[in-house]
Amino acid sequence: MNEIVLSSASQPVVCACDFIAAPEPFYHPDRVPDYNVLIYVAEGTVYVTEGDTDYDVGAGELLFLKHHIRHHGKNEIARGTKWFFAHFYLAEPENGCVPFAPDAGALGAFEPLRFTETLPKKLTGLKNGHIEQRISEIAEYCRVGDELKRMRINGMFYSFLADIALSKYMDKNGYTLSCRICSWLGEHCCEPFSTQRLEQEFFLSYKRMAAVFKREQGRTMQQYHSERRMMKATYLLRSTLIPIGEIAAQLGFDDPLYFSRCFHAFSGVSPRDYRLSARTEY
Repeated sequence: MNEIVLSSASQPVVCACDFIAAPEPFYHPDRVPDYNVLIYVAEGTVYVTEGDTDYDVGAGELLFLKHHIRHHGKNEIARGTKWFFAHFYLAEPENGCVPFAPDAGALGAFEPLRFTETLPKKLTGLKNGHIEQRISEIAEYCRVGDELKRMRINGMFYSFLADIALSKYMDKNGYTLSCRICSWLGEHCCEPFSTQRLEQEFFLSYKRMAAVFKREQGRTMQQYHSERRMMKATYLLRSTLIPIGEIAAQLGFDDPLYFSRCFHAFSGVSPRDYRLSARTEY
């Protein structure tokens, strides 16, 4: 109900962001703003009604209120309640935007990034977490005398909203198991694939990890590791003049010919031909 949709094709425009401690009891203002509102409560409880829906926003909780809908307070907010707020405009998604879906693949040449993700209406359990830290940093930055902040703040706030929008893809300890495995395999793509290393890193049996990974990612861990290795190869071929044999060695291949065969199976062309053709993508 009254959801706010974030698009990768446009930034929010921040018009206010600050931190308040209530000096005396009061009721939430009665208004129909033309901007969206973010409320994050640090201490106490903020009571606000959006349309016909009542919300109690306690410590460590975050709420979004949508523009052009009446916001008011039915219950008194206690003296000493502390909260962060942000007022921001957000354009409706453009035509051609599609719902976001996680994808660990690299971006293609000239690939338009027009995706949408719905911001959660309310989040709980954020006390002393990274969301609280981020909104605190943004509010503090809004108060400093940086002459460039009017250009920078919208980008900072977009990154913050994107983290919130994508929070549903994360578990309480960060990313899901398969996402954490993807991250680890990406960081170690230049090393040989090792089931023993994975078990030592994640304190789980390889059999269990393999089942979860295949279910959530639709491919095996070995396949993902090989893909990341080849993606690193494409990057080195495009961005450096390192000889192909040295690239093979950097990626953990003892045999350059085997590396070339693997690269051809991945890309459809030889490493040399890929390097020569990459300039046409500019």
